[in-house]
Amino acid sequence: MADQATFEAQAMEFMPSLYTAALRMTRNPADAEDLVQETYLKAYRGFGGFEQGTNLKAWLYRILTNTFINSYRSKKRRPEESDIEDVEDLYLYRRLGGLEGATAGRSAEDQVLEHFTESEIKEALDSLPEQFRIAVLLGDVEGFSYKEIAEILDIPIGTVMSRLHRGRRALQKRLYEFGRQRGLVGEPQR
Repeated sequence: MADQATFEAQAMEFMPSLYTAALRMTRNPADAEDLVQETYLKAYRGFGGFEQGTNLKAWLYRILTNTFINSYRSKKRRPEESDIEDVEDLYLYRRLGGLEGATAGRSAEDQVLEHFTESEIKEALDSLPEQFRIAVLLGDVEGFSYKEIAEILDIPIGTVMSRLHRGRRALQKRLYEFGRQRGLVGEPQR
């Protein structure tokens, strides 16, 4: 059975990334702190059942996500749901988590994203319906694989793929609207 020192040595390094994810989920620093605290409390209590050698980060994210879904979803205002129109796949979402990492070999998406402010990208991400937003956060911002996301959310991989696709489409549409407002893209031709 794992002890307190083992838990602290292994799990505490993930606190900054868990807080960032919690802040993206709750959209409120105080709620994010509470969510991370509750996550670590649950993780500490259940650490004896954690199988050493498996993915501790994914295990912690599963606790964080489930705690958010069970406790915090009902407390927050739900985002407006909108129809998701098909737009040509530009995949602007790929650089959400790493705008600062742009290098000389940048893609077209990277160059376009330089014209967006962090708050515009955050607003676009926050505008996603919750189930899509969490999938996009886990996949595109936190870098989890489809399999890991399926385990974290306790849903089939096909559902993960669908949510990621629809979330990315909605995010792409929102960023396209920002780009059009800023003159980065023209009106679609009919």
